[in-house]
Amino acid sequence: MECFACGAPLELRSAERVGFRDTCARCGRDLHVCRNCTHHDRSAYNECREPNAERVGDRERANRCDYFVPGARPGGRPAAEGARASLDSLFKKKP
Repeated sequence: MECFACGAPLELRSAERVGFRDTCARCGRDLHVCRNCTHHDRSAYNECREPNAERVGDRERANRCDYFVPGARPGGRPAAEGARASLDSLFKKKP
């Protein structure tokens, strides 16, 4: 997992959980946030692929969502945005 804010790698051992009050050692931002969750998807209803999750107002602040699963993509970007950036970099014209 990587911190959505600064991109710092965060190593989690198997069965280790991210606590509601855990913060990034590098930037101090909350870790138990939507943007660090596998279910976060800006294109999905309520920006979450978990249909039973309650609405969260600020996706960059700690919350108590029981469906949180650590595993945001690098930079906290949804997969589609990361794929688009990679594709665009392949076809940029070189000076």
